[in-house]
Amino acid sequence: MEFDAMSPIWLQVVNRIKGAIATGEIGPGEKLPGGRDLAMRFSINPNTAARVYQELERAGLCETRRGMGTYVTTDRERINALRTRMAADAAGRYLRELNNLGMTRADAIRLLNTKEDTDNA
Repeated sequence: MEFDAMSPIWLQVVNRIKGAIATGEIGPGEKLPGGRDLAMRFSINPNTAARVYQELERAGLCETRRGMGTYVTTDRERINALRTRMAADAAGRYLRELNNLGMTRADAIRLLNTKEDTDNA
């Protein structure tokens, strides 16, 4: 994973895992890698990996079971809420970018519909 120097590494890893949970790449109830494995996978410090899991737990997206590991929540409503929140954030970024280009929300919708039409053709 390439890290952006403008954002904390732990937050970038948290967001990557949140994205994997939201898309179903990591399923409800699935065991996450141990802290050392996570650190190796992302080439991060083990303390950073521990912070990643603390943040995911704080967000209610995973739970650590003593002696067993860390697991993704089985609460599908929480996962759906995460997916919705991430989609709304993406839509907001899209609208801000178009606004910076001098385009309106109606222009954005028109562009999306045009893109959808060409994808289905």
